[in-house]
This record gives sequence, structure tokens and C-alpha cells, in this order.
Amino acid sequence: MAPSIAYVAAAVTCLKLLLIPSYRSTDFEVHRNWLAITHSLPVKKWYFEDTSIWTLDYPPFFAWFEFCLSQVAQFFDPQMLVISKEPYASWATIYFQRLSVIFSDLLLIYAVHELCTKVLHHHSKKNEANIFYNRNFIISVILIANFGLLIVDHIHFQYNGFLFGLLLLSVVRICQGKSLQGAFWFAVLLNFKHIFLYISPAYFVYLLRCYCFQSNFDGKISWRSFSFRRFFSLGFVVLGVFAISFGPFIYLKQIPQILSRLFPFKRGLCHAYWAPNFWAVYNIIDKAAVIIGLKSGLLNSNHLIGGSTMTGGLVQEFHHTLLPSVKPHVTLLLTIFSILPILMRIWKNPQEIQSFLRGIILCAFGSFLFGWHVHEKAILLILIPFSLLVLENKRDASLFLIMSTVGNYSLFPLLFTQKETPIKICGMLIYTIFIFTALSRFHGVQRKYYQLPLLSCVESVYLVGLLALECFNSLLSPMFGLDEKLPFLSLMLISAYCSVGLIYCWCKFYYHVLIDNIPFKKDKTKAS
Repeated sequence: MAPSIAYVAAAVTCLKLLLIPSYRSTDFEVHRNWLAITHSLPVKKWYFEDTSIWTLDYPPFFAWFEFCLSQVAQFFDPQMLVISKEPYASWATIYFQRLSVIFSDLLLIYAVHELCTKVLHHHSKKNEANIFYNRNFIISVILIANFGLLIVDHIHFQYNGFLFGLLLLSVVRICQGKSLQGAFWFAVLLNFKHIFLYISPAYFVYLLRCYCFQSNFDGKISWRSFSFRRFFSLGFVVLGVFAISFGPFIYLKQIPQILSRLFPFKRGLCHAYWAPNFWAVYNIIDKAAVIIGLKSGLLNSNHLIGGSTMTGGLVQEFHHTLLPSVKPHVTLLLTIFSILPILMRIWKNPQEIQSFLRGIILCAFGSFLFGWHVHEKAILLILIPFSLLVLENKRDASLFLIMSTVGNYSLFPLLFTQKETPIKICGMLIYTIFIFTALSRFHGVQRKYYQLPLLSCVESVYLVGLLALECFNSLLSPMFGLDEKLPFLSLMLISAYCSVGLIYCWCKFYYHVLIDNIPFKKDKTKAS
């Protein structure tokens, strides 16, 4: 392993160890309960157990992952493996679960090593002794020390690190022209966490076009070049992984039950803490229209049906008051329309490996902005793949700086306890200052005193506005008692403000990819 990657991994691991006693969300109990379910019950009861409200709702590979962890957990504290309705969190349980996340991150570290040594090697600079020109150091900090991953996994508590390791490993293999290996790792990933279905269209189109068609990379299709042998090989690999994962449950005739757990459409349009997407703006417009209508006399309470309950911050179904209420099929159609252009670009330009990377990002972006019941943590599905482009050109680096800053700030509501406030503010400032400094120096951009490096004046003002927003939420709101009178006001403001920035980035990125036509001279990798 390159020394720079090893140093970053060691330093970040030490920081993760220091965060073990920090705040943990209900997700900690979720995974503790899954340990108990998979350890204490036979397989046929895993997806039916409902003693706790935190039922098993991840694909089978993750259930087996929890089962494997439980075999070690019994030596820490057997009581954590008892199924119970009440939460359980002894110190032995806390140490075990925290350490299990840290240990699983080794896969992410390995994937970053593979990425740096086998894909991004063409970014070498003459002065690699300077850390701001050392591509291994920059990429490893952006990925391994990613601020969003750090707070979501190692404070809030989840297992995203090793999952993104699988994603990166899949991308690396495809970039190397090892399509079957890339498809295999992505299929494995889908059977660990189904949220990665967001980016599966990009995989499907790219692999079908670049692996199954053996020639004619000029955008014109000749079905004579279609290889049925390759098509069946690809299908055998992907379907084989799914057969291993779901096979036992197909035998037990439990697929409908599993699907009802994996896709709970009754949870409502928005998650408890609104993800900064199109629906956050839609909700706020509906709420603002109600307030303006009532104040102006255009509406009265008789016009209101049920009220705008989405401001309550709960996971539930709700109805908009003035704007049309949104159904799941509407979000699906909008998501499909949002990703069709990039899928067409991949199909027409199969020789451009960069089209595939941008396809992953835009599929994730479209699903995040327009999807049903999107979690705010899904922003990582955009930021992690986008990290692979930051050394390509200034425009990608510029967009990443905006998206990373806004996306990471949108995760602040996950850590709402006072003692974590210094951690999240200091951690984000350090990470953000580093990526601004590293990317501006790597691309040779001189900072101007009136704007942030790589950004325009308007973009700089927008990002500085996050400081004002945080001052209001952390200082002024408690000072004037607004956090007690309007407990979800800060969440609404963060969602609204961040959604504007992310929608802007989505539009600008699409413009660069489809209209402005960023050249891809370095990466014309043909899958084999």
C-alpha cells in the first residue's frame, strides 16, 4: 500500500476510535436488534420477526453479514443477542458495534488503494513530495477521511464504509476493462443494500453496450456485433449472485415478505429529516402558500384539509394542503425522466469510461432529487463517486466543492446533541478547508480575495451563507427560544437552503456533460 494512503488510513482510524463514546442514533439499536434476530432465530423467521419496531429490512447478504458479526458478538456480551422490545446498550455492546464498523472499513481502504494504483495513476504530478500535488494523498483524504462518512458511520452509526468500498472496487474493475468482475461486485453490493439500485441503470446500459457489443463504438449499433456468449456470461454472474442471496428465501416462498420489508412505500414522500431535494422545496412552497393565504385572507381554516403535517418531522404518510399530493409512481416517472439523457449518452458514447462515471453520479442525483422517501444520508451516493472526478478538470472540482460542502452540511441535523456540535463544526471546517486548498493548488488556481478558489462570486456568497445559517440555528434560535416554539424550523431551513445548491449543481453538471460536452481525451477504455 502506498505510504500516503496508509498514513491517512491510520490517522482516520485513530480518530474513529476516539469517537466510540460519542452520540449514537436509533440505528445503533436497529443493528443490535438485527444481530439478535440473525443469531437467535432460524433463517425462515428473520424477515417475519417484529418484536422490536426495528425489523430486518436489508437484503439477505446484509442479514448474513449481521449473522457473522453475531458469532463474534457473543464473546463480548451475550445479552446483546437477546431479542427484546426495549433498547440494549452495554459498554461491551457499544465497543463491539463501533469496532465492527471500523474493522469493516478496511474494505474501503483496500478499494481506495486499488483506485489510486490502478486507475488514477495518470494524474501524477512532478512534485509528489508536496501533499497538495500527491494524487494518492488527496484522493485518500477525500474518500477515507470523508466527513459525511465519518459522522454517518462513526457517530450516527451505520455500515456505509465497506459498502462504498464494494462500489469503488466494482468501478475500478470496470475501468480496468474487467467487466465481469465489476458486474459481480456490483451485484454483491445490491444484495447488501438495495439503495444502490439508484445507480443500477448506469451499470445496466454501460455493461450491455460495452461488454455485450464487441465492436462499432462509433455510436451506431450493429446487432451482428452482439455477443450472446458475453450476454449470457454477464447474466450468469449477476443472476448467480442473486440466486445465492435470495435462493433460500425463494425455497421458503418468502419473497413477497422480503420485498414488503425492502420497499415500504407507506412511509411517505419524505423522510423524518427532509433530504435537501426537490420535494423539500415542494413542501416548503406548499407550507408558505398556506401561511400567505391565511394571512392575506384568501384562505380560511375551512379550506385546509388535515394541515401540512410534513413539518412535523415524522416518518409517515401525509397530504399536501394546496399543492397536489405526490404519489410513488409520480416520483418514479420523474426519476426515470431525469436519468434518461445520461443513459442515452452512455449508449451513444460507449468508448468514454467517463460517461459511465458521470452516469453513476447522475443516476444517483436524479434518484436523490426526485425519489420517494429519500434519506438525507443518500447524498453520499452522489459525493463518493463524484470524488473520482475531482482531479480530472477544474469544472468537476468546482462542482464537487459546492456539492461536498452543501451535502455534508445537510447531514448536521443527524447530530442534534450539544456535545457533538463542536465535533461536527470543527470536523467539517477542517475537511472543507483541506479539499478547497488541495484541489485549487492541484489545478493551479490562484485564490482571489473576493471569492473562494474555483468558485464564482455568486457560488462563494452562497457557501458563505451556510455560516450565517449555522449561526442562526446554533446561536440565535436558542437565544430567542425559537427552537422550542418551532422545533423543526432549523431542519426546514437547512433542507431548503441546501436543496437550492444541490439542484443548481445537478443542472450545471448536466449542462457540462450533455451541452458543454466536456472532452474525454485521456480515458477511452474499451471493455473487454
